[in-house]
Amino acid sequence: MLETDRAALLVIDIQGRLATLMYRRESLFQNVIRMVKGARVLDVPVIWTEQLPDKLGPTAPEIAELLKEHRPVIKKAFSCCGDHGFLKELQSLGRSQLLLTGIETHICVYQTAVDLLGSGYEVYLVQDAVSSRIEDNYNLGIERIRQAGAKITSVEMSLFEMLRVAEGDRFKRIIEIVK
Repeated sequence: MLETDRAALLVIDIQGRLATLMYRRESLFQNVIRMVKGARVLDVPVIWTEQLPDKLGPTAPEIAELLKEHRPVIKKAFSCCGDHGFLKELQSLGRSQLLLTGIETHICVYQTAVDLLGSGYEVYLVQDAVSSRIEDNYNLGIERIRQAGAKITSVEMSLFEMLRVAEGDRFKRIIEIVK
């Protein structure tokens, strides 16, 4: 089970024109926003990446706005783990459970998941907060990530799993986020 003191959220490469071409784009953006807001309520740290922003453009403004107190980790490798800055930031958090959101499911998200699993992390793919340009690639990416050993979850499932109880201020704030 996910635990707030062991979990971190990764927001992978939701940037530029590419982000606007994703399968179920509106749902993707809405769910990533919910996930980031929920992580903040639950004090779950967030790592945010951008793949070659000079070529692909910056993170979508509606997502970047929620992360303005953070700086994105800039990367060249498809896998976040191929970047020393990412690994350094990840290790500094001391977290063992990683929630993955972002694009594209079959490339950067998939390769990151496989590398993190290989390094001993517990990986949770937030299925409704990832996407690819083509539905078949989205589905293939999810299947391959599942086969590699990641746990599949959703925004609501993961937030309520970390919340544990239906009471208090955090519960009320999470309810507002997922409405």
